Amino acid sequence: MKAINIFELLVLAAIWGASFVFMRVAVPEFGAIPLIGVRIGVAVLFLLPFFVVKYRVCQLADNKLSIFIVGIFGSALPFSLFAYSTLYLSAGLTAVLNAAVSIFTALVAYAWLGENLSLKRVAGLVTGFFGVCLLVYTAGALDHRATLLAVMAGLVAALSYAFNNCYIKLYCSHISPLRLTVASLFSGFLLLCPFMIYLWPEQVPSTKAWLSALVLGVVCTGLALIMFFRLIIALGPSRSGLVGLLIPVFAVIWGLLWLGETLTLGMLFSGALILLGTALASN
Repeated sequence: MKAINIFELLVLAAIWGASFVFMRVAVPEFGAIPLIGVRIGVAVLFLLPFFVVKYRVCQLADNKLSIFIVGIFGSALPFSLFAYSTLYLSAGLTAVLNAAVSIFTALVAYAWLGENLSLKRVAGLVTGFFGVCLLVYTAGALDHRATLLAVMAGLVAALSYAFNNCYIKLYCSHISPLRLTVASLFSGFLLLCPFMIYLWPEQVPSTKAWLSALVLGVVCTGLALIMFFRLIIALGPSRSGLVGLLIPVFAVIWGLLWLGETLTLGMLFSGALILLGTALASN
């Protein structure tokens, strides 16, 4: 893996780690699906001018079946599930569940794409996964039954991302990152739109919640997805999926700094294991 790829993984992890903080702030006022509808809609509006400059709008319809599948499993479904999780879990703990993407992606890629799993990569994935489990345990995420459904939602979201990563590599490598991003987000928005309208909150969300939703759309969705799709094409689904192991580290840091969430010695040790696992699995 080249140094520029490692740098891009770190930047992307920092951005997506922050996304869990912004969801944590906004989702109590918007609700999970309305927030994600706004997030995806803002991302499409932000990216559309760049798309129009390079392509024709009619090209949004090209490869429509593949793009619709990416819209479901890459944005609409996992975004909504993670937003639901933030109603009951801290930003850092919700991001921990996202780390399972790397594990699921490696396994799906092995079973579906026939990718090789060397002993070193397996050791890295196991180490990272152990760090994730330890982080969940030390933070007390499973002390109350009310959190169980939120944890399960996060794991299903991670599995959705893993499927999507492999699907992109197999069927969408010929589509430019910008076109794939805009078209898949647009299809995801169309899917969520009726539910967003039906579930829209009666009370107008605060300015803080709206600002969080806008940052989620522009930075954490539009720009970040273009970066990620480029990494999938350049590195393959398994190695690009390693960003999921780094996201919890940044999410815990941002949650500590911005929301005053708890940081313990166990969390620090768990984060070190996650980073070690990422380093091993990236070779």
